Amino acid sequence: MNPVYTGLPTTIFEVMSALAREKNAINLGQGFPDDPGPADVRQAAADAVINGWNQYPPMLGIPELRQAVAIHYKHWQGLDLDWQQEVMITSGATEALAGALLALIEPGDEVVLFEPLYDAYLPLVKRAGGVPKFVKLKPPHWRFDEAMLAEAFSPRTKVVLFNNPLNPAGVVYSREDLELLAAFCIKYDAVALCDEVWEHIVFDGHRHLSMMAIAGMRERTIKIGSAGKIFSLTGWKVGLVCAAPALSKVLGKAHQFLTFTTPPNLQAAVAYGLGKSDDYFETMRAEMQRSRDHFTAGLRARGFTVLDSQGTYFLNVDLAPLGAVDDVSFCKTLVNDFGVAAIPVSAFYAENPITSVVRFCFAKRDETLNGALERLENFARQAA
Repeated sequence: MNPVYTGLPTTIFEVMSALAREKNAINLGQGFPDDPGPADVRQAAADAVINGWNQYPPMLGIPELRQAVAIHYKHWQGLDLDWQQEVMITSGATEALAGALLALIEPGDEVVLFEPLYDAYLPLVKRAGGVPKFVKLKPPHWRFDEAMLAEAFSPRTKVVLFNNPLNPAGVVYSREDLELLAAFCIKYDAVALCDEVWEHIVFDGHRHLSMMAIAGMRERTIKIGSAGKIFSLTGWKVGLVCAAPALSKVLGKAHQFLTFTTPPNLQAAVAYGLGKSDDYFETMRAEMQRSRDHFTAGLRARGFTVLDSQGTYFLNVDLAPLGAVDDVSFCKTLVNDFGVAAIPVSAFYAENPITSVVRFCFAKRDETLNGALERLENFARQAA
């Protein structure tokens, strides 16, 4: 059996979710809303499965969705995309990442990864034969600088895998940050594989800036979006892939021999959703920001040190002021004794992890968050 997979432990997400079920805990660990998602988008999917085409759709995606992706990104991010040559649909962003890494990497190629990182990145890189090189980001600001990049990049660098906004840190990187990273990509002739699934989940007036829009990066960026994140329909697994033709051709071949295609009714519904008015996207952001602010205020009132969250469904609590520096033990105590599930951020590091930070998902109804805050009040009393 392949050691990349046989050597992997059970993920902390599975562990914490299993404990949450066993203890009847409030699960703020896994990143999904407890809202069913926009009714009109779900209705569009239902209509399409009853009245539409249910056989194989085109391998690259149905034309109306690929066109909708190009129009959407032109409107929101100022990108000029040729939908016929530069847009592809995959069965989720993770499939898009896997296909891109398989398409780009040969054994021995180096891949720059930023820690904390999405747990799929490292096994996918290793399975493709890549050699990971880490940039370790630290709280509270989770920033990188020129010296950190210089240590990670080398003449063997083939790909940099960059998540912006960054899960779990909740950082939205600035133009200055992207330009610094772009300079290294250009210097070392590396492709930027950009996981931008949280592009619409940004707060406080931030607007997502794609690496593809940075000077010199148009031909060397693969942009990956997620309809599941955009519409809070995480089970749909519809990935949106954009890249220049030279890259797209190879990405399409990798996709062809992974999932080949994606359910056509979901594609039709996403095409409909991407065309929704600006009010939908602005209101969605405002409601998510309100939930963030509500949960942040509740945590701070109970004595927790909450780190700023500029985007994603998540915010982080620094345990160091509590004297509790083992995030795994903290999370197990929290779910077992107080009925709230969170995720230790150390699980997002491959080596020398940060162990004083835990992640909560705030993309929940008020009653869910309030229930969690009541239980956390009990923890705070005991800790005091």
